[in-house]
Amino acid sequence: MSTGTQEIIRLCEALPDDKRTEVADFARFLLARAEHLGDLAWEQRLADLRPLPKLEAFLRESAAEGNDAPLDLKRL
Repeated sequence: MSTGTQEIIRLCEALPDDKRTEVADFARFLLARAEHLGDLAWEQRLADLRPLPKLEAFLRESAAEGNDAPLDLKRL
């Protein structure tokens, strides 16, 4: 067990029960936030309204190729 974990346990043991519950709730909140950091980054990218000239050029070039064939899942 790491020294950080040992310190958290020692501190929690010194707290009254209601405060231990608050610490546990906060730890759960931090864990949930950490699990969704990747989602947050994507949400920020999708919400960004700045122009993306390289993406727009790629989309124009792709559309100009005129390949309207359906996607063949066997070729993926």
